[in-house]
Amino acid sequence: MSSDFAAARLNMVESQIRTADVTDLPLQDALRVVARETCVPAGKAYLAYADAEVEYAPGRWLLRPRDLGKLLQFLRPTAGERALAIAAPYAAAVLETMGLTVTRLEAGDLTAVPAGDYDLIICEGAVAQAPASWTAALALNGRLGVVERDGPVGRATIYVRAADGVGRRPVFDSTPPVMAGFAPALGFAF
Repeated sequence: MSSDFAAARLNMVESQIRTADVTDLPLQDALRVVARETCVPAGKAYLAYADAEVEYAPGRWLLRPRDLGKLLQFLRPTAGERALAIAAPYAAAVLETMGLTVTRLEAGDLTAVPAGDYDLIICEGAVAQAPASWTAALALNGRLGVVERDGPVGRATIYVRAADGVGRRPVFDSTPPVMAGFAPALGFAF
């Protein structure tokens, strides 16, 4: 079965990642070797390389391979950097393979960020809006990549900490499910 997963992994990179203009070669190399099927329950391993989000725990999903590849490329991960992976087991493994030191935040309150100035923060689930605790944990020139979604279509968004504050830039459309506990606040509407 592992050779089937290896073939599926190569096919994922060729048909979903590279065709989405993900040209970063170290990133492609990491995606070719990290076993995505180990990040999902055994009964869902057959979905690991599909062009779909895969629920790996209640209310938590891996991003589509295409969306994760694009988001990681926009974040420009560099070996030696410190990263925080929030509800992102597959992204964490990819970043570790690329030579980053990764802290994983998987359980409990996902807004309670472990202390540290992170060069890169990634979340694989959608949120209505990135919590302030996430952007506050960025080092100078640190980047946060997350899908913000408060309607039918979300936007993969990059936040960057500069000396004068944090900037925000939407980079592409993405539609993963919103993670449990991160739905938009309902307000009054006419």
